[in-house]
Amino acid sequence: MGIQIVQKSDLRRPRQKKPVIALVLAGGAISGGAFKLGGLIALNTYLEGTKITDFDIYVGVSAGAIVAAPLAAGVPPEELIRSLHGGSAIISQFRPWHFYRPNFHEYVSRPASVARDALQFGPNLLRSLGRHLTRPSGKRRASDLLSRPSYPNLEKLFAPIIRDTLRGGHLGTTPMSYLPTGVFDNRNLEKFIRENLSRNRIPNNFRLLRLERQNSLYIAATNLNTARPAYFGHDEDTTLTISEACQASSAIPGFFKPANINGTEYIDGGVQRTANMSLAARKNADLIICYNPFRPFLNLPDGLDPDWRSMGSMGPGVVLDQTFRSLLHSRLEQGIQRLAHDPRFNGDLLVLEPTETDARMFSISPLAFWKRALAAEAGYLSVKSTLEQHHGRVSKIFEAYGIRTNLKRLQDDESALRVARRSDQEVFDILEHEEEDPSPQRLYLVR
Repeated sequence: MGIQIVQKSDLRRPRQKKPVIALVLAGGAISGGAFKLGGLIALNTYLEGTKITDFDIYVGVSAGAIVAAPLAAGVPPEELIRSLHGGSAIISQFRPWHFYRPNFHEYVSRPASVARDALQFGPNLLRSLGRHLTRPSGKRRASDLLSRPSYPNLEKLFAPIIRDTLRGGHLGTTPMSYLPTGVFDNRNLEKFIRENLSRNRIPNNFRLLRLERQNSLYIAATNLNTARPAYFGHDEDTTLTISEACQASSAIPGFFKPANINGTEYIDGGVQRTANMSLAARKNADLIICYNPFRPFLNLPDGLDPDWRSMGSMGPGVVLDQTFRSLLHSRLEQGIQRLAHDPRFNGDLLVLEPTETDARMFSISPLAFWKRALAAEAGYLSVKSTLEQHHGRVSKIFEAYGIRTNLKRLQDDESALRVARRSDQEVFDILEHEEEDPSPQRLYLVR
């Protein structure tokens, strides 16, 4: 199933105060981000009178942070979809070099370190060799090696010499330390977000955004040197701007170099928590809507498909993809169970995600920039199908929080989408449709 529901409140009891509604967005890289946008458009279409830019709390992790920030500022997901192909009048187009900026600095500096240390290694080794061979212990070991040549005697002689050579030098602790820490550098992501916030006069500051919008934005990253989560928000850590927090949260290990901001190194927020639903609960959310675009794929043979292949036969990329999805999803399940049994959380939780047999999303690489339309369409159809199948229960939960739903509108848009599948642009056109089309010059910030 594409939804998990934890219902802890009494939906029949009248609410004594305005409920606090939170949207929590997990990571997903490029295709997961587009998938998430498509799904959010389906949810936006489903809601009647309330939009996902009207919520009280936004929590983002990795790619989810890059989507949560503009949503918290009032930018609808349809406008974010427009920015993927250059159709937005208020947001510049998100281009490949915003995501695929090579890690030029380390490509140059790391080999330079190898050359520098290699030049130092020879003289240092000779000095160390001379020191050890003039000592009684060194002479004895050299004599043992000459009289009884063997690997153990060779190691006894040279191990202390090598240790002495490396001690105090500039050599890395291991040969791996000479390799770049990431293939790409995600500083262009920060620049893209910063420039578009400024372009629309949206504060690049958690506290100022809170004052302008009367909602709360939280972004989670991981401190590389402490291996602890870092939470940024108006009442959490405010040392980073919103765009810097997005950069810190989206530094996928190995793919991006760690984000070094103000002297602190950060890596992807998903390293510590898949979605951070507990953070929303800690901020007194009554209804938490979590959207996770990644889950493991159930690849069982049905006996009818002659072309069925095991994942092990599809290469290391598929094996790693399934492995990381399994790790991330198992932590998400643990988070759901913690909230389900946490006596301090008495609200309700909706977790939207693809079904475990949804091959559309699994077949798209998380890093495939040029499959944005396919991923967005898959996300839309996934959430649409889930809401349609569980409309009875989901609509009751939304109604208990004063939110009406409109399933027919969602079904009408999906019919148009199926007709439009022959081109990426037509798919985008359907997904970008808004009930009330804004002026091209509209700024979404509510003052």
